Amino acid sequence: MNTALSFAECSARERIAALFDAGSFQEWLPPSARVMSPHLAQLGVPAAFDDGVAIGRARLDGHPVFVAAQEGEFMGGGVGEVHGAKLVGLFQRALRDKPDAVLLLAESGGVRLHEANAGLIAVSEVMRALLEVRDSGIPVIVLVGGRNGCFGGMGIVARCADHLVISDIGRLAMSGPEVIEASHGVEEFDSRDRALVWRTTGGKHRYLLGDADQIVADDVQAFRDAAIRALGTSQPLTLAGLQAEHQRLQQRLQAGIGADDAVDLWSRLGVAEAALVPDLSAAQVRGLRPVSEVPA
Repeated sequence: MNTALSFAECSARERIAALFDAGSFQEWLPPSARVMSPHLAQLGVPAAFDDGVAIGRARLDGHPVFVAAQEGEFMGGGVGEVHGAKLVGLFQRALRDKPDAVLLLAESGGVRLHEANAGLIAVSEVMRALLEVRDSGIPVIVLVGGRNGCFGGMGIVARCADHLVISDIGRLAMSGPEVIEASHGVEEFDSRDRALVWRTTGGKHRYLLGDADQIVADDVQAFRDAAIRALGTSQPLTLAGLQAEHQRLQQRLQAGIGADDAVDLWSRLGVAEAALVPDLSAAQVRGLRPVSEVPA
């Protein structure tokens, strides 16, 4: 009998309970503290007592870690002032307490339009705090596999991390399909074409392009195993590393000129039998990434 627990179908706290060592999670500012957005009530929008994110400390395979998990069921995991402040506070406390890693279970459509300016500022502060943690030598590991994906400002935050794990049904991008369609028309991107959406933003695509370091099945245990493998994978923030990343992006940009679809891009990047990728499992996709796209 298959007893795999779907990462996508779990809530934020269910993911925490299953991913980390049993009973080790200690939450800071839990719902009982009622730290809520001051803006939503003024707009007549229901608020959440935790503002859609759970933060705290836990243990992963015995290692002390800090963790944040976004709740996709509340406003799509959107970032507002309090939500962002909790993430920033977690990273700042990591600088003081020196855990072995900080893990972010990201599920977000980006900034809440209800408090857009505050949310945009919050995302920029999260990025700054994350990079300060990385600069101190503490690895930041991001897990992406929620039903809402990881878009907008949180998509940028995720790519600022040392290590990114994504499921084959996870999604990661700057602009979501509906945003692209609204801005440029259905001829540019049909958000109702689910196969197109996953070919363009899905986990397989992100892994093959080198945006994700590991790809796993939609299984909480697989995410736990991947997170354990990522412990100690701190990537120093250096000029040489930045230049190498820019070179990889330039190569990818050149390869994408004239490509009509992700399948065409995969083929140009050296993926054998690229047309078969959408039907492959996460395990089958792992061995397909071109050497040039494997992070140094």
